[in-house]
Amino acid sequence: MSAFGGVGPKTPEMSESVKIDQPWVHTHSCVLPAPPSRVFRALTDATELRRWFAEHVEVDPRPEGAYRFWGRHTYGTPSEAGAGQHLTRFEPDRALAIQWIFDGAETEASIELESGDTDERTQLTLRHRFPARPPEPDGADLVDDMWRLTFGNLDAHLRGGEGIVLIDHSDPAPEVRASILIDAPPERVFSALMDPGALDQWIAGAAAVEPRIGGRYTYGWRYTVGDREVVGGPTRILDLVENERLVTDWPDWRGDESKPPTRVAWLLERVGTQTRVTVVHGTFPRAADVGDYPFGWQDFLGKLKSLVEK
Repeated sequence: MSAFGGVGPKTPEMSESVKIDQPWVHTHSCVLPAPPSRVFRALTDATELRRWFAEHVEVDPRPEGAYRFWGRHTYGTPSEAGAGQHLTRFEPDRALAIQWIFDGAETEASIELESGDTDERTQLTLRHRFPARPPEPDGADLVDDMWRLTFGNLDAHLRGGEGIVLIDHSDPAPEVRASILIDAPPERVFSALMDPGALDQWIAGAAAVEPRIGGRYTYGWRYTVGDREVVGGPTRILDLVENERLVTDWPDWRGDESKPPTRVAWLLERVGTQTRVTVVHGTFPRAADVGDYPFGWQDFLGKLKSLVEK
């Protein structure tokens, strides 16, 4: 299911963090819809980078050349004066590495590109090396979510630009918002949100619904994150207005019960004979926690539209 990995909102099998002696390395891999030469250009052309990566970018494309990025779309929202990133490796169409002071630590993010299963696909592998595990709360999760959002935006950029989400890291109330217009009345769309059999056709695996505020509402998602077995997705209904609104909780996708759940609202608006469906996923503690949710929710909206219109 695209960015949601088939069972839930993330793709845990594609990202991991490993401790090697004292240094700490985060790895991530994904397949992109373009050949390596095109991906490399998107990673090294300042004009393109400003479309999908950062508010401000300067690139001197050579080993030890500048690779500076800053502004509200960059974690830490550094000013230009604080943006001292530079290239430590530059191999056209194959690899690059960036030296980056991240939360005060000197880190290196290296990216390698290989041809995918076709000439029009690229296997990207990231290794982000830290001198030690990030000390801030949930630092490993922050790094993981940051790169999920980054490569989700790169994927969207390579597909034409639709769906790019440049979050504002200074936003005190970050949220994901996605919408779609469905050629059906709100009653039919609402049924697809509330009927377990319908849910199993576009988002759930073994849905269970008690249609009342406080009632059970689950997708039946089960997956593994590291050595943790997770029952993912929502658990209960927080607000419900027939044919207009459904609000559920959303516990931590990694199964960390110490983290407060976020909220997901499905809003239905009649537009003539059609329905505009908007998903609002909010109450994130910090903007980086948005991760790759924007791409997953847009994917599920498309599946909802296909089912209801069919």
